[in-house]
Amino acid sequence: MKKLKRHMLIYSLLLLVSIILAACGSTNQETKKEETTTSASTTRVYKDYLGHEVEIPVDPERVVYHGEGFGDLLALNIKTVGAGFSWITNYAWEDRVKDVEDVGFPINVEKTLSLKPDLIIIGTSDEKTYSQLSKIAPTIVFDTFAPLNQRLTELGDILNKKEEATQWMDAYTEKADKMWESLVADDIIKPDETASVLTYYPGDRLFVMARAGLSQVLYDSNVLKPGDNIQKILDDGTGFAEISTELLPEYAGDRIFILTPVDDEAKQSTKEMMESPIWKNLPAVKNGHVYTFDIEKSDSDASTREWLLSQLPTMLKK
Repeated sequence: MKKLKRHMLIYSLLLLVSIILAACGSTNQETKKEETTTSASTTRVYKDYLGHEVEIPVDPERVVYHGEGFGDLLALNIKTVGAGFSWITNYAWEDRVKDVEDVGFPINVEKTLSLKPDLIIIGTSDEKTYSQLSKIAPTIVFDTFAPLNQRLTELGDILNKKEEATQWMDAYTEKADKMWESLVADDIIKPDETASVLTYYPGDRLFVMARAGLSQVLYDSNVLKPGDNIQKILDDGTGFAEISTELLPEYAGDRIFILTPVDDEAKQSTKEMMESPIWKNLPAVKNGHVYTFDIEKSDSDASTREWLLSQLPTMLKK
């Protein structure tokens, strides 16, 4: 009888220990599951357009953006801690940028580090720069020359603003379509006209813009179109191309937009071009279809585009 009681006691103890161990195991599994869920909800893997696979925060709070198109972030109400001021100063929306630190041009690694970013977005494909910055925080290379819809979609994904990006694009597209339709309806422009955007850089270098700045705004209209030679630049996926003055007749559209440069030397080159016989014989010049535009206020970012909707009609009606 004593042996039976002893065996029952041992069995009871073993059963109790088994229950305790099972409970502990279950608790550990739940803890691990909770940790995994928490981890998965705060970061995710993103593949940028150069193929870098980066673990980024789901909701970044300290973003450094270095490249063209800062106005895209403003359209999505994204606040940044750092940016390149060369892409902010003198823009049409400059007064909307506050409490942002200048990280320089080229980007200053030490300054960027001091801002303690949790995400860095850059517009350069330089791998050395990327390597340096990726040691500070998750770094994404962003295609700033991509079409607006693509850029906003990508930024909406990166910055957890997908819904805002869709809403902004829908509203902008509706406004832009109405603007261009009214210009055609009022016979201000013809639907089959071509346009070209030109600007000088220091060193007497003349560029025709294709995928960058104002040209992107014009060609997205499906009203003003690129000529054949500019279409080739677009097909190559290039933002712009350098040409000689002698080639102007081959690139000049029915309407020409001159981006007024900042540099004095480039301003002088522009003046000399517009005084040349080649320029004066262009059909657009003879028809009075030449428009000058401050280069710093002619970007293709979302916020500038919105501003341009009020500027282009006034300009084209002159």
